[in-house]
Amino acid sequence: MLTCKELVANSSDFLDRQLSLRLRLSIRAHLAMCRKCRRFIRQMRLSQAVLRQLPQGQSAELDALARELARLRRERL
Repeated sequence: MLTCKELVANSSDFLDRQLSLRLRLSIRAHLAMCRKCRRFIRQMRLSQAVLRQLPQGQSAELDALARELARLRRERL
């Protein structure tokens, strides 16, 4: 079973549908039992929706920043 920390580390890739089937199923099983992680994923989806509303010129810079932050987060685990 996935831990909350592992779910958080994989959340961006999960929302971007860039995970293997096995890991996606593990995350879905965890979300079925963990209210806090369901709330976290809802907040992440809301954040993505807000970012999509930003003007197009800033999108490339924000995407690069998001990738860098995700990389740094993975390195800390």
